[in-house]
Amino acid sequence: MKKSKGFKSRSRYKLKKSIRPKRANIISKKIQVFENGQKVHIITDSSFQKGQPHPRFHGKTGEVVGQKGRAYLVAIKDGNKAKELIIRPEHLKLQAQE
Repeated sequence: MKKSKGFKSRSRYKLKKSIRPKRANIISKKIQVFENGQKVHIITDSSFQKGQPHPRFHGKTGEVVGQKGRAYLVAIKDGNKAKELIIRPEHLKLQAQE
Protein backbone atom coordinates (compact mmCIF):
# COMPACT_ATOMS: atom_id res chain seq x y z
CA MET A 1 0.00 0.00 0.00
CA LYS A 2 1.24 3.46 -0.91
CA LYS A 3 2.13 5.93 1.85
CA SER A 4 -0.50 8.59 2.54
CA LYS A 5 0.38 12.13 1.43
CA GLY A 6 -2.29 13.96 3.46
CA PHE A 7 -1.33 16.94 5.66
CA LYS A 8 -1.78 14.99 8.91
CA SER A 9 0.65 12.27 7.79
CA ARG A 10 3.33 14.93 7.25
CA SER A 11 3.03 16.32 10.77
CA ARG A 12 2.96 13.11 12.82
CA TYR A 13 6.42 13.77 14.31
CA LYS A 14 5.12 17.00 15.91
CA LEU A 15 2.34 15.15 17.69
CA LYS A 16 4.40 12.33 19.23
CA LYS A 17 3.62 11.81 22.89
CA SER A 18 7.30 11.43 23.82
CA ILE A 19 8.10 15.08 23.05
CA ARG A 20 4.98 16.50 24.74
CA PRO A 21 4.82 17.15 28.50
CA LYS A 22 2.62 14.93 30.70
CA ARG A 23 -0.92 16.18 31.28
CA ALA A 24 -1.79 16.98 34.90
CA ASN A 25 -5.58 16.93 34.57
CA ILE A 26 -7.08 16.49 31.12
CA ILE A 27 -10.69 17.12 32.21
CA SER A 28 -9.80 20.63 33.37
CA LYS A 29 -8.79 21.51 29.80
CA LYS A 30 -12.17 20.34 28.44
CA ILE A 31 -14.20 22.49 30.86
CA GLN A 32 -12.26 25.75 30.40
CA VAL A 33 -14.46 28.80 29.88
CA PHE A 34 -13.33 31.81 27.85
CA GLU A 35 -15.00 35.21 27.53
CA ASN A 36 -15.24 37.28 24.35
CA GLY A 37 -12.19 39.49 23.91
CA GLN A 38 -9.78 37.20 25.83
CA LYS A 39 -6.44 36.42 24.18
CA VAL A 40 -5.70 32.70 23.82
CA HIS A 41 -2.81 30.58 22.54
CA ILE A 42 -3.65 27.78 20.10
CA ILE A 43 -1.87 24.68 21.40
CA THR A 44 -2.98 21.54 19.53
CA ASP A 45 -3.48 18.50 21.80
CA SER A 46 -3.40 15.33 19.68
CA SER A 47 -5.13 13.26 22.37
CA PHE A 48 -8.35 15.08 21.33
CA GLN A 49 -9.13 14.91 17.62
CA LYS A 50 -12.44 16.80 17.64
CA GLY A 51 -12.22 20.55 17.23
CA GLN A 52 -8.53 20.37 16.40
CA PRO A 53 -7.18 23.25 14.29
CA HIS A 54 -4.92 22.77 11.25
CA PRO A 55 -1.26 22.24 12.30
CA ARG A 56 -0.25 25.54 10.65
CA PHE A 57 -2.09 27.42 13.42
CA HIS A 58 -0.28 25.63 16.29
CA GLY A 59 1.49 28.20 18.49
CA LYS A 60 -0.45 31.20 17.18
CA THR A 61 -2.27 33.66 19.44
CA GLY A 62 -5.76 34.93 18.74
CA GLU A 63 -8.79 36.55 20.33
CA VAL A 64 -12.03 34.79 21.29
CA VAL A 65 -14.86 36.45 19.33
CA GLY A 66 -17.73 34.07 19.95
CA GLN A 67 -18.93 30.58 20.70
CA LYS A 68 -20.35 27.84 18.48
CA GLY A 69 -21.68 24.95 20.53
CA ARG A 70 -18.83 23.75 22.77
CA ALA A 71 -16.21 25.30 20.49
CA TYR A 72 -14.97 28.89 20.38
CA LEU A 73 -14.52 31.21 17.42
CA VAL A 74 -10.95 32.52 17.53
CA ALA A 75 -9.91 35.43 15.30
CA ILE A 76 -6.29 35.39 14.13
CA LYS A 77 -4.19 37.20 11.57
CA ASP A 78 -2.67 34.81 8.99
CA GLY A 79 -0.27 36.98 7.03
CA ASN A 80 -2.41 39.92 5.86
CA LYS A 81 -5.68 37.99 6.04
CA ALA A 82 -7.99 37.87 9.08
CA LYS A 83 -9.37 34.39 9.79
CA GLU A 84 -11.86 32.91 12.23
CA LEU A 85 -11.11 29.41 13.47
CA ILE A 86 -13.54 27.07 15.23
CA ILE A 87 -11.57 25.41 18.04
CA ARG A 88 -12.60 23.39 21.06
CA PRO A 89 -11.31 24.53 24.49
CA GLU A 90 -8.90 21.60 24.97
CA HIS A 91 -6.71 23.12 22.23
CA LEU A 92 -6.69 26.61 23.76
CA LYS A 93 -4.65 28.14 26.57
CA LEU A 94 -5.31 31.53 28.18
CA GLN A 95 -2.57 34.09 27.51
CA ALA A 96 -0.80 35.22 30.68
CA GLN A 97 -1.76 38.72 31.85
CA GLU A 98 1.07 41.24 31.97
